[in-house]
Amino acid sequence: MHDEELRDLVPIVIGILGRRGADFSTAEDAVQDALIEAFRTWSDDEPRDMKGWLIRVAWHRFLDRRRVENARTAREEHAFALSTDAATTSADDTVDLYFLCAHLDLSPASAVALTLRAVGGLTTRQIAEAYLVPDSTMAQRISRAKRTRAGRRLNRPGNVSAVLTVLYLVFNEGYSGDVDLAAEAIRLTRVLADSIDHPEVSGLLALMLIHHARREARFSADGGLITLGEQDRSRWDAQLIAEGIGILQTALARDELGEFQVQAAIAALHADAQRVEDTDWPQIVEWYDELLKLHDSPIASLNRAVAIGEAEGPAAGLAELRRLDDSLPRYFAVEAHLRERAGEADVAAKLYAKAAGKASNLAERDHLVRQAARLNSEH
Repeated sequence: MHDEELRDLVPIVIGILGRRGADFSTAEDAVQDALIEAFRTWSDDEPRDMKGWLIRVAWHRFLDRRRVENARTAREEHAFALSTDAATTSADDTVDLYFLCAHLDLSPASAVALTLRAVGGLTTRQIAEAYLVPDSTMAQRISRAKRTRAGRRLNRPGNVSAVLTVLYLVFNEGYSGDVDLAAEAIRLTRVLADSIDHPEVSGLLALMLIHHARREARFSADGGLITLGEQDRSRWDAQLIAEGIGILQTALARDELGEFQVQAAIAALHADAQRVEDTDWPQIVEWYDELLKLHDSPIASLNRAVAIGEAEGPAAGLAELRRLDDSLPRYFAVEAHLRERAGEADVAAKLYAKAAGKASNLAERDHLVRQAARLNSEH
């Protein structure tokens, strides 16, 4: 079975049901029923027309659900008898689903789950496995999101920024279970980029591609985290990097700068350097200045302090760091790095250990513990 091709059809079929009169929640449920049936039966007998099969089965499921609530109306009979012209869909139908699922009245977690179901075509079980939560928990999350959006037609009620934020949240989850969420986020962003002409959509796609290109070099054979400066750059995917930079250059040429374009430009400068020593840190500082003009993010300020430490020396980086709140994630890890570069090994070792205690994940914690142990063994 062509799983990715099947998932690509899900938002299209939801859009068709929506134009036949189904509200979003009922249409999405009906298409999920059809999708589960496809996974159950297609391994033995895959239809020649997958799209037509999904439309037919989903529409029958929709009618079944409506019969429970109301007698079948003449409108439904008429809609089912529509010509094959109704079995086509425009890119707008799929784009509308992105905006509907990423609406600002949903929590980020709910928006992510709903997007993966309605736009990504994943089952509740697949999403639950990817997020390492029970099926029942994910089902409740999706149900709450759908209740919030109940009765809404596909009329693009959200905004681009919310959609891109949701896609980036998916990308940053990486992968677990049988679904690679980073790859899925790239796939969904490609679909969106093909559907609407927006420089920030291109910026996000470029950022994802450049980050994804470094994936194989991020972890050691035993699962240990490898920082950017220590990665084997020969393991980076040069083709993905080139594609990302090409997309970014086209977006930047429009002179409509946005946050994701700036982040992609920073990632591109790291990717351009053949060795860590070749990194153009002064230009990276300039891009962080641009990013902070667009969005005054504490995390961006923290990363800017690192860049200044590399461009102007650790003392300058520490001076910038002192302007920030030490409750920021990775604050003490950054300070430890800058202290080590300044020759304060004893202080840096203690800070690495302190940062390890505040790490948000096991891989980062283990890396920081190893850094502290390395400095303690050297002195």
